[in-house]
Amino acid sequence: MANYHFVVCVNNIGYEVSLEPRKLYQILPDPEAAKHHQVCIIDESGDDYLYPELLFVDVPLPAWVAEQVAHVS
Repeated sequence: MANYHFVVCVNNIGYEVSLEPRKLYQILPDPEAAKHHQVCIIDESGDDYLYPELLFVDVPLPAWVAEQVAHVS
């Protein structure tokens, strides 16, 4: 089972087209981005982009729930 990580958007100022407040987003691992206080998010376009980490709050989910959410299309 893969390890999925999710956050919720709490602020989309400057990114109104790409991010929706109160929406759950999957984070992709990116250690280099983390060094710069950024997260790699699969956004509304369906592609992954870097965003400031302060726009999001971590949402810990049980592994089986994260697995289900990650595979919803």
